[in-house]
Amino acid sequence: MPNIILFGPPGAGKGTQSKKLIQKYQLVHIAPGDLLREHIGRQTSLGKQVARYIDAGKLAPDELVVGVVADQLAQAKHSSSFLFDGFPRTLAQATALEEQLATHQLQIAAVILLEVPEAELLQRLQHRAQIVGRADDQDATKVATRMHIYHEETLPMAQYYTRQHKLFNVNGLGSVDEIFERIAAVIDQLPSTSRV
Repeated sequence: MPNIILFGPPGAGKGTQSKKLIQKYQLVHIAPGDLLREHIGRQTSLGKQVARYIDAGKLAPDELVVGVVADQLAQAKHSSSFLFDGFPRTLAQATALEEQLATHQLQIAAVILLEVPEAELLQRLQHRAQIVGRADDQDATKVATRMHIYHEETLPMAQYYTRQHKLFNVNGLGSVDEIFERIAAVIDQLPSTSRV
């Protein structure tokens, strides 16, 4: 199976779709955001450090996130098929990921961008705040900051991966299953190997 990056704005449905992709394609899930939130919940020293950024609606520093991903890759060094969920989020993280994968003779085959209108995203985040209780979804100012950061720092990666002919835009509207079928259609037509 090829290595995949799933990215999109906050509320695009990356976590929901990741679960289905992991199950269907037997991918190793690498989601530094989930791991960092776990550290925050356990109030580890790393968690306390990251909480300061998340409380302000900002991204954790690149070097910290890249370090977390490097650890996860090292733990799964015998795997060759990964799903990167919500990572990378900056161009610096994207280049660091390529370097990390190259040490394992791996590369990214496809970057799937879930496209969802902002009005729908805000509605989903409000719903998630009520259901899941994620702190970073509950404050409108923090949500606005995250959206701004997405447009300024994360969305430019679309051009970066377009130049590499790896970007696939997927409509993120519709039922969970409809969106999943669109993503699966992209993955099913990829070459089967992600080895360099």
